[in-house]
Amino acid sequence: MASAAESMKAERRASASAAASSASARASEFEASVSAETERTRQEFEKQLSKADGRGNAMDDVSLTGKPLSQTNGVRALVVNIINRTDATASYAVQVDFSDADGKVVETRIVGAPSLKPGERAQPLAISRNPPEPHLTAKIAKAQRY
Repeated sequence: MASAAESMKAERRASASAAASSASARASEFEASVSAETERTRQEFEKQLSKADGRGNAMDDVSLTGKPLSQTNGVRALVVNIINRTDATASYAVQVDFSDADGKVVETRIVGAPSLKPGERAQPLAISRNPPEPHLTAKIAKAQRY
């Protein structure tokens, strides 16, 4: 009987291990899928920004709100406020430039919002990969509605 009990325990452990492995594989597949979709979306935003005349047709529809470094573990993050002020569904692509004290752009982040209904808002984050010091200034370089 003890042998049968040990055998059942071993089977349960193997089953639990297989289930955990399967869940881990599904999580990895999901993460890869999300990353791929995020990259496709970013590329679409970048494509739309490349078509923009000057600074784009949606500068009045976007603004930045900084988040305190104390709330982001020292990571420079800005909320990009987007509002669709038109009477039709529209997508938005926004380029945020981070500049040093001399005004030189040291980093560019591309964010956006697809398919906003009239009056709808979105608030994607533009997150700098640079350290919090030296201080960088962020500004909206382009905003395109399409």
